[in-house]
Amino acid sequence: MSWKNEYRSLYYEGAPEPEDPILIEGKVALLVIDVQNTYLERAAPETLTGKDLERYHAWTPFHRRMNDVVIPNTQRLIGAFRKRELDVIFARIACLCEDGRDRSLSQKKPGWNNLLLPRNNWESQIVDALAPRAGEIVVTKTTDSALTGTNLRLVLTNMGITHVVCAGIFTDQCVSSTVRSLADESFDVIVAEDACAAGSQALHDREIEIINMIYASVMSSDEVLSYLPG
Repeated sequence: MSWKNEYRSLYYEGAPEPEDPILIEGKVALLVIDVQNTYLERAAPETLTGKDLERYHAWTPFHRRMNDVVIPNTQRLIGAFRKRELDVIFARIACLCEDGRDRSLSQKKPGWNNLLLPRNNWESQIVDALAPRAGEIVVTKTTDSALTGTNLRLVLTNMGITHVVCAGIFTDQCVSSTVRSLADESFDVIVAEDACAAGSQALHDREIEIINMIYASVMSSDEVLSYLPG
């Protein structure tokens, strides 16, 4: 089954197949969202006990997907875009103030999303495996959406970009927020499903189904690569 029939929610059962995207050199960009050191860092399990050890094991499937699926596929996408001299853009969560007072409310609430990632700290940097090259655009945000919290919309418009391929984490949070914002601004969005991850596979699958066809075309990395120009 191809991307044209997969990941369909109740809303799109029986709907016509979407048309093939037409990706034109200079008008398509890859956007890699929030694949940062803080999310891949793990304590040694032998140092953990109780709830901390339970949480370690609960997050093991995420780390396995990131290392075995998401990062390799994102590397392939980045390599293909660079080879064709297509734009590769990165977004990362990072606050400008050391105390984080410039963060949006969603990043100040108690719990997992309470992120304090000063922009110069190691934790806020993009992982080495996907490191931006000199001259590639990196936008810094204190919001979930890479569009609403930065000047990315203006940058994409100025560059003549009409199609944005999205990869990154977390599918149900920053990726979804970015995809929805891009769609609302009339960018044509493609999500590389196997270059994204959520905290659990169930959360990932649910969000992919929700955003597919209305906000984005959801494809595998191989399917994305088959449409690239050049």
